[in-house]
Amino acid sequence: MKAMIDLVTILTDDAPRLIAFYRDALGFAPHGNDDNGDNGDYCEFAMDGGTRFAVCARSVMAETTHHPSFRTPAAGQAFELAFPCDTHDAVDATYAAIIAKGATPVQPPATMPWGMRAAFFADPDGNIHEVFAR
Repeated sequence: MKAMIDLVTILTDDAPRLIAFYRDALGFAPHGNDDNGDNGDYCEFAMDGGTRFAVCARSVMAETTHHPSFRTPAAGQAFELAFPCDTHDAVDATYAAIIAKGATPVQPPATMPWGMRAAFFADPDGNIHEVFAR
């Protein structure tokens, strides 16, 4: 095994809804599977190098692994995705655009004590993510 992460997968009980959010609100382009890039229960998104990103129905993982934890409702925050912007102004504009496209506002853009500008939003499942600029 290589000490690296190749794929990050967000698990959900409503894959079509979450796939649509990451595609339409955040602008990720589906990659593979079929003409739309997804099969309803799983969608991998095209990325520019580095780690791959996907959305998968929890039921698929339950059927694949036979592990009961995939049938237990998820609660609380288990991860955060951080999306970089080039400038502080871009953080403000990106946050406004994401909220206008249906993300739930969590914390509006603010300059952190260490100088980075950041804003936080939630996807339809309530996963809290960040847009930032150094």
